[in-house]
Amino acid sequence: MRIGVIGAGAVGGTFAGLLAAAGHDVEVAARGAQLDAIRAGGLHLDGGWGEHTAAVQANPTLTVRPELAILATKAQDAATALAANATRLEGVPLLVVQNGLGGLRVAHEELPDSPLLGCLALFAASYLEPGHVTVTGANPVVIGEGPGADRALLERVGALVGEALPVELTDDLVGAQWTKLLINHVNALPAITGLSVQEVVADRRLRRILSASMRETVRVARRIGVRFGKVQGVSGRVLDLLGVLPLALGEQFPRLLARRMGAVPNPGSTLQSIRRGQLTEIEFLNGAVVDAATEHGLSAPVNAAIVALVHEVEGTREFLGVDQVAARVPV
Repeated sequence: MRIGVIGAGAVGGTFAGLLAAAGHDVEVAARGAQLDAIRAGGLHLDGGWGEHTAAVQANPTLTVRPELAILATKAQDAATALAANATRLEGVPLLVVQNGLGGLRVAHEELPDSPLLGCLALFAASYLEPGHVTVTGANPVVIGEGPGADRALLERVGALVGEALPVELTDDLVGAQWTKLLINHVNALPAITGLSVQEVVADRRLRRILSASMRETVRVARRIGVRFGKVQGVSGRVLDLLGVLPLALGEQFPRLLARRMGAVPNPGSTLQSIRRGQLTEIEFLNGAVVDAATEHGLSAPVNAAIVALVHEVEGTREFLGVDQVAARVPV
């Protein structure tokens, strides 16, 4: 099948490399050094799903109309990327693979005639140098229906992607998105401190801040009527407990997430953006919690403080120490 992947970073590169290895005709839309490296030597993928060098086509925008498109840019870049590729995507099924909330809404606004599916990438991958992506956690993806899609399309795309990597289908995409949003809270503190996720969780004060941001998120979600979906063995019932347990007990959840990542230091996607000198998607992660709280007359001071600190590091390119972070996040 002809597959177009828009965004060839850690997540998009993983999809592109594995789908090409499964025998599909893959073209990626990439930029800058990543585009140059893929054109020169292919896309090299290693780690959890083996080692592959995929000879994918690479261009600034898609040059051929695909039979399936995959959007894997950062959330803040989605609208621009879709607009740039719109002539090739009208009516084409689009799999939206993004962190946070709002990705399907943005895609529907840009491509109202395309059937959309939402995808949560639970695997961990790092794009640390052009043309090279390393999978550090070989976990499945979760796919659910979005605007214009039906169960038949969901099952067809699920089967196709399942040829390349593990897939789970969900009937409650919104609940699954909120669960993934909560898991993605592990990204912010590495971006602020320059530490890996495992190092953040190992530090007593940072782990407490992370747990507090998760507890606050659960409380906001429950107040606005969100029911957390089961993702990667994490059930809504477990997450509901985070909203009522003391922080000392709630800290077991980030410990579990860190253990699942294994021993290879995981920088998290937000820190990877900082290191590349790019703006982060923090407004679609912890910032989405702040926005949801504000919309319903609630507050989320822990998440708001974390968002502000990430933006500060974006501007200064200087990481903060644990003492600085602990003094500025209200836990």
